[in-house]
Amino acid sequence: MEEKKQRSLAEELKEKLSQDSETIEEIKEESKESAEDISDKEIEKKSNSITKKEIKVETKKLKENVDGKKETLIPLEDYIKCAVHLGTKVITPHMKKYVYKRRADGLAVINTSIIDEKIRSAIEFLNKFDVEKVYIVCKREAGWDSAKLFGEITGINTFTKKYPPGITTNLELDNFFESELTIICDPWIDKNALNDTARLKKPVLSLCDTNNYTTNVTQLIPCNNKSKKSIGCVLYLLARGYCKTKNIPFTATLEDFTGPLE
Repeated sequence: MEEKKQRSLAEELKEKLSQDSETIEEIKEESKESAEDISDKEIEKKSNSITKKEIKVETKKLKENVDGKKETLIPLEDYIKCAVHLGTKVITPHMKKYVYKRRADGLAVINTSIIDEKIRSAIEFLNKFDVEKVYIVCKREAGWDSAKLFGEITGINTFTKKYPPGITTNLELDNFFESELTIICDPWIDKNALNDTARLKKPVLSLCDTNNYTTNVTQLIPCNNKSKKSIGCVLYLLARGYCKTKNIPFTATLEDFTGPLE
């Protein structure tokens, strides 16, 4: 029995070391790719410069690939206006299956019909958790306003700018609380919250762009997680779906989360 227990512990340690090694390699790779990739400011600029012609063309293409009987969470035109489909120049192996083409400027384009399906799945997943057992983290400035609004409407704990280390893992902290689900807006930028949650073996719901690695992410939404409009659009849909299930009043509009779309 003792020998079996020791072997089990050894196997567990070996598996943990293997996982840590993979994570370290992914961090190195992501750091390298981030240096070569398009900047957040450039993504924001391109997200805000989508033309009416592009909206029309992309929407037409999408409608050809979406079941005509299936209704999307918001009109396809709104997804394009919010630039939810715009990826980066880097496509990781983890995110390759969500990309269907590259634009002439090298940016990846995420399949919007898959984005819609994944948001639906994320809403169903989020609905399983009580409000006091969930928190959302968004260190990227582009998402601060929509993350705060998300928290105000749903009642979910929200952390922007800086994530308090150990807030869910260190019992001695005055602001410690127990959580069953962590929502993050980027596995790289919000990696401290991701790692804390992984240590607790709790689930993580994450917005993931084409340049992200998804290790320790339980439920993902493939999308542009660099721009205000895109992050706002996704959080609007999550908040709306969650409030509907939990009977929480919801009167916000898409533009309350994204800012003007025209």
